[in-house]
Amino acid sequence: MEMAQGMGRRAAAPREAQVTPPRTLTVLGATGSIGLSTLDLVGRDPDAFEIIALTAHRNVARLAELAIAHRARLAVIGEAHLYGELKDRLAGTGIEAAAGTEALVEAASRKADCVMAAIVGAAGLAPTLAAVRQGTRIALANKECLVSAGMVFMQAVAEAGAALIPVDSEHSAAFQAIDGAPGALIERITLTASGGPFRSWSHAQLAAARPEQALAHPTWSMGAKISIDSATLMNKGLELIEAYHLFPVEAHQLDVVVHPQSIVHCLVSYRDGSVLAQMAAPDMRTPIAYALAWPSRMDAPTERLDLVRLASLTFEAPDEERFPALALARQAMAAGGGACTVLNGANEIAVEAFLAGAIGFLDIAALVADTLDAAAAKGLFAPAQTLDEVLALDGQARALARSLLEGYG
Repeated sequence: MEMAQGMGRRAAAPREAQVTPPRTLTVLGATGSIGLSTLDLVGRDPDAFEIIALTAHRNVARLAELAIAHRARLAVIGEAHLYGELKDRLAGTGIEAAAGTEALVEAASRKADCVMAAIVGAAGLAPTLAAVRQGTRIALANKECLVSAGMVFMQAVAEAGAALIPVDSEHSAAFQAIDGAPGALIERITLTASGGPFRSWSHAQLAAARPEQALAHPTWSMGAKISIDSATLMNKGLELIEAYHLFPVEAHQLDVVVHPQSIVHCLVSYRDGSVLAQMAAPDMRTPIAYALAWPSRMDAPTERLDLVRLASLTFEAPDEERFPALALARQAMAAGGGACTVLNGANEIAVEAFLAGAIGFLDIAALVADTLDAAAAKGLFAPAQTLDEVLALDGQARALARSLLEGYG
């Protein structure tokens, strides 16, 4: 076999990594699954990181514990009434305490080499945008920044010159497989979906599905909201919208395939017929480690793949009749403007209602569809130009979804 010039044995030998992990780090959403996985990695090499700030929504005890363990400079609790408890728990540690939405934004604004943006929901929009305006590295694990505020958010990223590194396993995989390649070379980006716990369930079984069953994901350990989204396949629909904003492709170049083993996270097809697939065990610490160390890599204590033991990897087309949420996301993306904001807000209300036992599993997608129809009839799909406009539309979508909930039993 002939080798291209310069690709002999010596030239192909691996080189020592030259880029070290970020020196300073802020974690927005430290007590959630992504935040805890991030701090797990940090704790394994504490000398490589200095924690600027940790934030949480309401888990004040866990936040204080993490702040002390990782020697954070600042800890912020989102619920303002918990300030006193947080301050008491941090007394004598030298760690600054703060509370409330303005404090979250201020924490995100503090200079850091990297900000892990892992606040779930629309509550993460303002803090993540504040971090972006630093012009620093953003490890993005908040879907709403791209789903609800894609154009506003990406414009802010461009203006600040921030480095945006996706943390979702699928988008991290695409980011790695594309590796800066121009859009003209890419034919298709295919995100993989596990299919969730109900992949093989009948329509009748889905109608009777209970929250605890939907939360029992077969391969991933995730928070409640994302676990339900995975069960409905809405998670994959939201990821299509994210991919549209992240990568240099059009909507028709984005696809989804069900891959129950969750080993291949994304496939990028190129114009010459090549397909690059990123593979790893289903552990969020792999994409988190990549985001923290980019453009280098760092050690992660994740399971290594044994392809012989796996024996086979299977793929199948998603069933959009049993799981209509995926089609709803495509429709919202095609409608453009504020449709994706409405989709996301309505879905959050629907998931909350399902977890509370107010609606059935199949009602989640039905409520989202009804909300999209009602929002379109009200002319709510005009594109938002500012974060305030995005948040206003998000509030309208949620209110509309809540009003429609009265029709479900």
